[in-house]
Amino acid sequence: MLRGGCRAALARRRLSSAPDGLKRTPLHDLHRARGGRMVPFAGWSMPVQYEPGHLESHLHTRHHCSLFDVSHMLQSRVYGRDRVKFMESLVVGDIAELKPDQGTLTLLTNEKGGIVDDLIVTNTSEDHLYVVSNAGCADKDLAIMKDRVKELQAAGKDVHLEVLDNALLALQGPSMARVLQAGLSNDLAKLSFMNSATMTVFGVPGCRVTRCGYTGEDGVEISVPAARVVELAERLLSDPEVWLAGLAARDSLRLEAGLCLYGNDIDETTTPVEASLVWTLGKRRRTAMDFPGAAVIMSQITEKPKRKRVGLTSVGPPIRPHTAILGPEGRPIGTVTSGCPSPSLRKNIAMGYVEAAYSRAGTALTVEVRKKHHPALVTKMPFVPTHYYVAK
Repeated sequence: MLRGGCRAALARRRLSSAPDGLKRTPLHDLHRARGGRMVPFAGWSMPVQYEPGHLESHLHTRHHCSLFDVSHMLQSRVYGRDRVKFMESLVVGDIAELKPDQGTLTLLTNEKGGIVDDLIVTNTSEDHLYVVSNAGCADKDLAIMKDRVKELQAAGKDVHLEVLDNALLALQGPSMARVLQAGLSNDLAKLSFMNSATMTVFGVPGCRVTRCGYTGEDGVEISVPAARVVELAERLLSDPEVWLAGLAARDSLRLEAGLCLYGNDIDETTTPVEASLVWTLGKRRRTAMDFPGAAVIMSQITEKPKRKRVGLTSVGPPIRPHTAILGPEGRPIGTVTSGCPSPSLRKNIAMGYVEAAYSRAGTALTVEVRKKHHPALVTKMPFVPTHYYVAK
């Protein structure tokens, strides 16, 4: 059965709903008080940007440090002796090989090989797996996990699921370590990218700090008890290095870093092979072929997919999602899934899917914007170098 905390946390998430039907994070009033422009996103009221604006916020994150509220994401814990078996029955990654407090990006797939969601799974040293799912996929992910728990329990397996009502903060940028270290007794220099530890952060106990993020910069995500997240956010914002940032900056930062947005760049119609995410498949899992959609996915690795996700750069008007991509002879060969002017590079960047024959970096293509054709170039991602931290 599900732990009682699962039902309680779900109830609290529902109670956070506003009269407009949108759910609110515990930082909603802080966003409004600090000038955040609120918009609907995945059923939540979220800040899209703050003054002085998107461009300034993006560049501040690249050069200094920004605080993002990502409390809309689903956080859960999986307990029991068979928790790894449970997770590996849903995702493509090798969860069993994770060291204590090490995490990985992995993909939850369906039997057709499609990507149901991209998750971060951490093998904590506290006898559970910590899982973070996308907000837009929370309901379907939770339904899938609950059903699998019931199946395994009916077969006599020991596995239990708990949904957390913690808030989640992302502190991102090159000055993150200096800002955060001031509030830690732990040595942040010992925490490498995709590793995690439970710490007291600026006097708030029980915070799980994971060195990861969605910007390409050195950063952390902090899972913090909801009742004290405003206190922690205000303490972080008291440092002049730290600005609040919203969805607009988060999107352009992740695109520069070549990271996928679920629902745009990956979904249930795209496979890990088409999405250039084969690296998420654990070697042991490939051999065992024991994850959902394994036959389709492994066949694509062997026979090569018909289309692939690529990066594009262009001049002229910005490239937006659904823009047509044309081959050298003018024939449609693909579609843009994400695109924007790059604040860091001062040129247009995008990602999308093209026929595999046109996916090699350096291939000259064309994009059709407002019925006019503009040159584009297949470009390796990330567009901007990443700065993930590895402990020495």
